[in-house]
Amino acid sequence: MTEHTNNSDIDEELVTDDALDPYAVASDADHVFWADAVADVIESRRLGGADNQDETAGEGNPLVIKGGVSPSGIPHLGHFNEILRGYFVAEVLRGRGHTVRQLFTSDDRDRLRAIPRQLADTDWNIVGLGDVDAGALGRNLGRSYTDVPDPFGVRDSYGEHFTQLLRESVEQLGLDVEFVSNTACYEDGSFDEYIETVLGDTEQARAVLAAYQDKVDDEYLPFFASCEECGLLTEDITEVSVDSQTVSYRCSDVEAGDDVFSGCGHEGTISIRDGKLPWRFEWPAQWALLGVDFEPFGKDHAEGSWPSGVDIATHVFGIEPPVPMVYEWFTLEGEALSSSSGNVVTVAEVLELLEPEVLYYFFAKEPLKQRDFSIERLDQLVDEFDRFEQLYFDEIEGEEQEKARANRVYPLLVDEPRKERIRIPYTFAAVLGMTDDESLREEIARREGHIPDDAPEWAINEALARVERAQTWARRTGNEFDYELKRSALPDVSLDADIEAALDELAAFIEAGRDGEEIQQKIFSTARDHDIDVSDLFSAGYQLLFDEEQGPKLGPFLAKLDKEFVVARLRRER
Repeated sequence: MTEHTNNSDIDEELVTDDALDPYAVASDADHVFWADAVADVIESRRLGGADNQDETAGEGNPLVIKGGVSPSGIPHLGHFNEILRGYFVAEVLRGRGHTVRQLFTSDDRDRLRAIPRQLADTDWNIVGLGDVDAGALGRNLGRSYTDVPDPFGVRDSYGEHFTQLLRESVEQLGLDVEFVSNTACYEDGSFDEYIETVLGDTEQARAVLAAYQDKVDDEYLPFFASCEECGLLTEDITEVSVDSQTVSYRCSDVEAGDDVFSGCGHEGTISIRDGKLPWRFEWPAQWALLGVDFEPFGKDHAEGSWPSGVDIATHVFGIEPPVPMVYEWFTLEGEALSSSSGNVVTVAEVLELLEPEVLYYFFAKEPLKQRDFSIERLDQLVDEFDRFEQLYFDEIEGEEQEKARANRVYPLLVDEPRKERIRIPYTFAAVLGMTDDESLREEIARREGHIPDDAPEWAINEALARVERAQTWARRTGNEFDYELKRSALPDVSLDADIEAALDELAAFIEAGRDGEEIQQKIFSTARDHDIDVSDLFSAGYQLLFDEEQGPKLGPFLAKLDKEFVVARLRRER
């Protein structure tokens, strides 16, 4: 466990320290990568400054980076805001010689507040509520996630099920993250000290919390008890005994946002290990228990829980808060990611569409800039990453700032920078995916110059693996590449002389080298010149390519295909 200052007389200036401004920590014009700026602040707070070369965090006292989430439903890409941003800071610190632990808390003693529209079973099959006992979930609203049965009847609880799925997602990305269960920490007594601190001086706890919550009055006791009869986490605490480590309660109705969870009315007394602290106290208690040095979080916490957390850490627990960093949530196809609404994409799904390093690149971007993760436009993200990689290897020219950023960040995205690595352009890979002939894919990629003659076998295999991902992308989105291109044999198409003449003219035009819009316009002008309906000319092209009457916008699509094939096919030669 990391050692932190534990002093109830911590200077008031700590609360207003710039190092505790979650919006300012990653902002440093002297660094091209935000994680370096964060690492500087961590070193300054913990070790006395980045220039202190004689002191590093070692095995016995590592730097601790944390994230956390309630296991409310399907683990999705949004959960990796904290995990991957924490990873980059951890890697920077390790590069400076420090030992680092990256932790992620499963806040599994929180209440189940809503039933998600979709769930994922142990094999990651996404199912609707009709495939599980939704009534059983409804009867458990208001109970801790670890007191709610696993809807699939495999794991010990709802909380354990979805925590395990998140752990699997982390493993899929090859990250070294240690998971910590809040419920386990309550049950084994790890939180006892902090619960006793809060309940042993309720006047101080109330005084601090009252600045952030209107409902705090002279009767308020900051603890939730798990009812022995119905399991509801009730807030109606009637008596506290710190000496015996017990609380007495009345199981009353609980208001949670717009919802009300009905209490059963039972009155009883339980151990403090059978309840939990409210979130505003629990979060700083986690910092104290785990010795947290840095924690990123969404801007929803920056405006609410973070200021109260700093105050509680300082004036209730007597510890220094960790270095914070706020990040903007990103959207999925323009809509908020949400386990409860079902607007999610999982890590496993994303890794079927792109390489892990491209996903890492997405999270390496500036944390405070809002972005959209669009599967429809995934080719743009991949192209952006490919350019970033080319900047690193000096294969293209770029501005000094972007080259400096590529030089700093790119090595953190890949296992090993290797100049021999090959990237087939994503949309061209999607074109190659329109045939299942693997040898033909490689032949075309070589012919178009995307695979050099001297490329090592590992690089070829990696490059062609992108074809499968791009093919999956095309099928998932139903885009212009979601067709079977008839490469191996010329479809049996009956064309009249005027159409054939128009196709020959179009082939000659393309053979000279043209872009997509030029080809599109040429299709229209050629139809006019030959006095044929333009729809008939488009139809002829689709029949020759796909043996279908319809297809994607033809001009830009033909420009993406290898020219030799297009010219030969339009001439009906092969």
